[in-house]
This record gives sequence, structure tokens and C-alpha cells, in this order.
Amino acid sequence: MATKISVLLVDDHALVRRGFRRILEDEPDIQVIGEASDGMEAVRLAEELHPKVIVMDCALPNMNGLDATRQILRQSRETLVLMLSMHPEGTWVRQSLDAGARGYILKNALDLELGTAIRRVAAGELVLDPQVESPRPLKGERNTLTPREVEILQMIARGKSNKEIAAELSLSANTVAVHRANIMDALGIHKTAELVVYAIRNGLVNLP
Repeated sequence: MATKISVLLVDDHALVRRGFRRILEDEPDIQVIGEASDGMEAVRLAEELHPKVIVMDCALPNMNGLDATRQILRQSRETLVLMLSMHPEGTWVRQSLDAGARGYILKNALDLELGTAIRRVAAGELVLDPQVESPRPLKGERNTLTPREVEILQMIARGKSNKEIAAELSLSANTVAVHRANIMDALGIHKTAELVVYAIRNGLVNLP
């Protein structure tokens, strides 16, 4: 008998997790081995349970789905992440793929084929919901932000200092300062507050 695809469900709403579990219980080749309600719990359970596929909500308390995905994939190259989101905008899709997700599907799709999406991700395919926008590069006025610059912009928008960002990304504070200057130059922005507004408007951060 073929080995079942092990799945970890990550969503902060218990009813949503229960609904997904019921959907997957009808799939003979898929087995839900755990559930997490926030990003930090997802990281812990991923390391403990070693699921093949993680169905990850994009917007999570304590640690969002993007950050949780990055941390999980740093711990394990074997795990695959299927991102679920309410956002069809291409910016969210691109950020999820940059974080390492192998799929992006909308939670509110009436014809959500979760089992099929999990199988395709487990088979090595890249799965994108047909209703989402194309994940175009994030462009400023004079340049295109690199994935590292976008990551640093997100952290700036969350109120982190250059020193805190440097520690988290294993960079020097001077390197972070250079990235910050490049981001401002690329976007034609001169104040940190304007960077925060830009990040929020472009869906790069999910602030309470």
C-alpha cells in the first residue's frame, strides 16, 4: 500500500481547520497528522511531526504564514507548503512564492479542491489558484525591489530597527542600512513612515 501524504493544517480558526480536516478525511491517500492555530505552533509542530505538506493560512497571529514558512523551510527541505489566503492580489502570491511556498490557493473558493492541490504540491508541482493575479515583481518608481529588500521592507513596516533586522537575518547593521537606503531610493520615499504606508497599501504586511 502506498504511503499516505501527511498533512499539517495551520489556521487560527478552529472551524476552518475542522472543515478542512473533514474534506481530507474522504481522501484515501491523505492523512492529517496535526493542527496548529498560529505561526509559532506551526514551526514547532513541523519540526516535531515532519509533515510532507503544510496547508498554511497566510494571516496568522504571533507569526504570519510567510514568516512561519521561511522558518520551517530553513529547518526542513523535505516539507512543502501550500499557502491558503483570502487575498487574490499578485503581491501576496509573489511574497508566498518568495518565502518558499509551492502553492497558493484562495480559502473562499467555492470549488476548493484541497485534496487535489495537496497531491499536486506533494508531486512537485507549483499550484496557483486560477483566480489569483499573476505574481508580478514589486516595482518602485526607478527600480524593482529584490526579495531581500521586500523582506527588509516588511520588517521595517513591523517597527523593527536596523539592529533587530540585522540580528534576525544574520546581516550587519550597516548592510541593513544600505538595503534601507536602496529601498527608499527605488520607491522614491524619504521617510520611514511613508515606507510603512507603502507596505500596508501593497499588502506586504498584515497589521492588527
